[in-house]
Amino acid sequence: MSVRTRIFFALLTLLVCLRAGGMAWRETLDGPGPSQSQADIIIPEGGAGLAAEALARAGIITSPLTFRIVVRLTRGQGVLHAGEYLIPAHASLGQVLAILRHGSPVQHQVTIPEGLTGTQIAAIINALPAATGTIAAPADGTVLPQTYDYLYGTPRAVILARAETAMTQTLQTAWQNRAPGLPLQSAQQALTLAAIVQEETPVAAELPKVAAVYENRLQLGMKLQADPTVIFAATQGRQSGGVGISRTDLANPSPYNTYVHEGLPPGPICAPGQAAIIAVMHPASIDALYFVATGDGGHVFSRSFASQLRNIAAYRAALKSPGPLTPPVKRR
Repeated sequence: MSVRTRIFFALLTLLVCLRAGGMAWRETLDGPGPSQSQADIIIPEGGAGLAAEALARAGIITSPLTFRIVVRLTRGQGVLHAGEYLIPAHASLGQVLAILRHGSPVQHQVTIPEGLTGTQIAAIINALPAATGTIAAPADGTVLPQTYDYLYGTPRAVILARAETAMTQTLQTAWQNRAPGLPLQSAQQALTLAAIVQEETPVAAELPKVAAVYENRLQLGMKLQADPTVIFAATQGRQSGGVGISRTDLANPSPYNTYVHEGLPPGPICAPGQAAIIAVMHPASIDALYFVATGDGGHVFSRSFASQLRNIAAYRAALKSPGPLTPPVKRR
């Protein structure tokens, strides 16, 4: 065999090996993975070795060694990130690496409803499954009720701090843009009243009217006589709605009981939402001093006590008629 022939066969063999190697490389990167379904996986801090172990335990890859080798050979494409990721079914090794290098971690959410006390809010945050640490109950009214996103491993204290910052910013903006002539001396007073307004009605459109009733009362020096403040006092701050009140509760000497004490209570009785805060800053232009439930979730408002008594009588009559009714929220 001539030298030229030997060179030809050597080159041919090299090309075949390179082609076979390229096909093997593509199969390694792009071949379907073993996972039969989408997987939610936690990739720990510590590099490719720990990532490979986590992926193998979850059935996403078959060979941790191959994974580490490929990570090394493709290191120019970016570093692996720790966190929680969703890996689709049959994801190839290339897909897995792309997700861990450039994908977005799983976003968790926590919703804090309007009208909860600090104790109730702490219970929600402390029960979050993907967060870390624990928190004490925040001061009432310091958290803005809304939905917050967070990543796996986020400290619960960080989530709470975000919710508190959101309330501070929302209250400050609302106070700066308030209507003139309000019977309120500070943003904190507005927050305290908003918490009462929040608990009084489930109907968003009624919030400015309820705010107007209480601000009209403040202007005239009348007691607020707000049932939620009685509940807050009777439960020692654990809740401000959802339970009935007794005559003993109405006589409770707590400074939060607005049936006993004039003016606003010492502080918020719950976490009001943005709509309630804005309602207090921009109350409806009505002269009503009273309101009572209609039985369908809403309320009827009146200026005189005589009208209030008639509305109460109408509500009680409606209670005797067929059909579902909700209990009255106000009996003043």
